[in-house]
Amino acid sequence: MFEVVNIKFKNKGKVYYFDPKGLKIDAGCPVIVETAKGLEFAECTRGNHDVADNEVVKPLRPVVRIATQADIKRNEENRHQEEQAFQVCQEKIALHKLDMKLVDVEYNFERSKLLFFFTSDGRVDFRELVKDLATIFKTRIELRQIGVRDEARMLGGFGICGRPFCCSQFLDEFHPVSIKMAKTQGLSLNPAKISGSCGRLMCCLKHEQEAYEDIVKTAPKNDAFVRTPEGYGSIEGLNLLRGTARVRLVDGNELMFKQMPFEDLEVLGGKGKLAEYLAAKADGRLEEAGFPPVEIKPRKLEMPAAQEFDTSWLTIGQEQEKPEKPQHSRNRKSQRRQKSADGRENNQRSQQPSPGTQSGAEDKQRQGEHGKSRKSPRPKAQGGKNDHTDRDARRAAQGEVHEHAGEQGGKGLGDHIGYVLRIVGHAADEISVGVAVQVGHRQPDGLAE
Repeated sequence: MFEVVNIKFKNKGKVYYFDPKGLKIDAGCPVIVETAKGLEFAECTRGNHDVADNEVVKPLRPVVRIATQADIKRNEENRHQEEQAFQVCQEKIALHKLDMKLVDVEYNFERSKLLFFFTSDGRVDFRELVKDLATIFKTRIELRQIGVRDEARMLGGFGICGRPFCCSQFLDEFHPVSIKMAKTQGLSLNPAKISGSCGRLMCCLKHEQEAYEDIVKTAPKNDAFVRTPEGYGSIEGLNLLRGTARVRLVDGNELMFKQMPFEDLEVLGGKGKLAEYLAAKADGRLEEAGFPPVEIKPRKLEMPAAQEFDTSWLTIGQEQEKPEKPQHSRNRKSQRRQKSADGRENNQRSQQPSPGTQSGAEDKQRQGEHGKSRKSPRPKAQGGKNDHTDRDARRAAQGEVHEHAGEQGGKGLGDHIGYVLRIVGHAADEISVGVAVQVGHRQPDGLAE
């Protein structure tokens, strides 16, 4: 057993084992380690722990020290210098018209080497570019061509699953991924759906391949001819994760599809067996051909348990005690009843003729006599003026009503409503009589009276 610590460098998902050299290092602690390129600033992802001998590649590189404040400040300065170097290199690439894409720039901790990572479809002659960069930065320049997967690991991002890229999180190495894995897992073969941001097949296809291979060993194949509890049929599709198959039943005249678990299926053969079954069915010799009838057992429908309801309120032949209504509702009902009684009493009182006024019948008779002829002159009084008896009578009646309402003002709102209704009734009678007079005495145009 060896005591090691896990160390992770910038923009790399791979984790390396380092010898702590007696230092107690916690996870997340910045450290200075020795590598083939010299001293490097890194981060500890897991503290001191023991691993088996076969998991360690000897010799182990040591951890020089835990990073100090000066080391952290120098690392920040290096990151700032890397941003400036990235911009300068971009300008030089455009100046030399090189077909290359700059991905990242990395200074080592001691600033003795400046490393440029780029991608390109083919070989690139960057000798002149290296000379220009060495003249500007006065240090050793190295350009390294990487693939699109390494680019995705350095830049990072999120996949279609919503999680960070596997290559930038935990993948130590890139494993080959083939289209056969997508077929085994029953995925769409559309490249846009099974490819990652790098344009290659998604790395997660490799992660799940072993699980799917175990399921496929116990699952029937597509187009297989099977015997089911509901008859014979052929498999049209598989759902490996749920362990079910979509079966097209060939018994009977109707076309039926059923979802059935793998345990209920007995594989009899492939498409050739299906052809034999159909031929034997057409000749009426299924049993002779080795296809005995299947006893279809009706499935019992599992109904949910009946819910228990409160039936205490259901009483037959028993009187229920009504809940007592609140007192304020009773008071409101009694008030409404009293008001309606007062209104009826006032209406009856208003129908009786008041002293000093003429009855409605006399008013109607006088209005009828008055409207016999539209152009006949009205009878004049002794003084030679028109007869305004009706108008005076109405005014007197109204005045008496107002006086009487004032006297009875203390009796409540019902008294006032009764007198108002009486006045409105007189007005309606006058309007109806006037309209009848005008309609009855209208003569056709052109006829003389």
